[in-house]
Amino acid sequence: KGNTMRAAVLETNPGELTIQDIAIDAPGPNEVLVRVAAAGLCHSDLHFMEGKYPCPCPTVLGHESAGVVEAVGSAVHYLVPGDHVISCLSAYCGTCEYCLTGRLYSCQNKTAIDRPSGEPPRLSRSNKGESETVQQFFRLSSFAEQILVHEHALVKIDRDMPLDRAALIGCGVTTGLGAVFNTARVPAGSTVAVIGCGGIGLNAVQGARIAGAGRIIAVDMNAGKLEMSQDFGATDVIDASQVDAVAAVKELSKGGVEFSFEAIGLKIAAEQAFAMLRPGGVATVIGMIPVGENIEIPGYMLLGDRRIQGSNMGSNRFRVDMPRYVDLYMQGRLKLDELVSARIKLEDVNDGFAAMKKGNIARSVIVF
Repeated sequence: KGNTMRAAVLETNPGELTIQDIAIDAPGPNEVLVRVAAAGLCHSDLHFMEGKYPCPCPTVLGHESAGVVEAVGSAVHYLVPGDHVISCLSAYCGTCEYCLTGRLYSCQNKTAIDRPSGEPPRLSRSNKGESETVQQFFRLSSFAEQILVHEHALVKIDRDMPLDRAALIGCGVTTGLGAVFNTARVPAGSTVAVIGCGGIGLNAVQGARIAGAGRIIAVDMNAGKLEMSQDFGATDVIDASQVDAVAAVKELSKGGVEFSFEAIGLKIAAEQAFAMLRPGGVATVIGMIPVGENIEIPGYMLLGDRRIQGSNMGSNRFRVDMPRYVDLYMQGRLKLDELVSARIKLEDVNDGFAAMKKGNIARSVIVF
């Protein structure tokens, strides 16, 4: 039997979040019930609140979380109650062509991890005496006291890892590091530029540092974020509000960088990422460019063997990658403490997103 819990519900797209009591069901055969310890506020959630991306409503937002397993379904063998876990929106079926070739982040058979039709929804609420389905955001919905997910959306981690820091690995850290390690495969000694030094960009910066990049150029319009980027490993900073970012990067890197990363989700930033490449360079767009917007690049620049590519959640294999990132943190090589700008309560979630819009913070984390 399920129970009720508090959750942050998005009623309309666009819209604000409201804290409500909703019902969460008991685990089905392949499902796991997790008590959420912490959930990070990610810019992707804001995109849906602002209507830049569509989603069915009502829905409980949130997708970057860590917690403790409370109950498991009859067919779950990977986890037991008491295990510490990180959730990931790259939940996978394990049987499609993408999964079988190691590209779990591109799984095209996600309905296999949904409940079969005809079964009660994982989340619901009472509306005028009738039970109404509440949608699950990316099959997670972690702005809530509990999540009920397929076991393929979770990875078990070391119990010594602090859960408020582990939550960040669930999206922002994995997206930024993975873009460097998995998508672009940045080798030691190479030149790198990162455009946008928020939660994702700072992780791309430190990913480049861990990979051994020789020069890491951070680009932003916010002086505070540029200062933070140096703590994370940037060797040079460029204030794009004061100078032409492309010209400045080309000057610093003597003709352009080998790898650039766009970590904002802006058309112009993606175009700049391509423009600042040296011949043979690769631009990786990590940010979510709003639906309906196109990016334009000068066709002749492709003759220089330059490439532009996307990255989905850092091209992760999260059950392998995330425990490795936990190890890097425990060894002092991965910075997570410095990413947490504020620890907030669930009721303060809208204030957290308001602070994100102002742009002076890396990550706010809801701690339950």
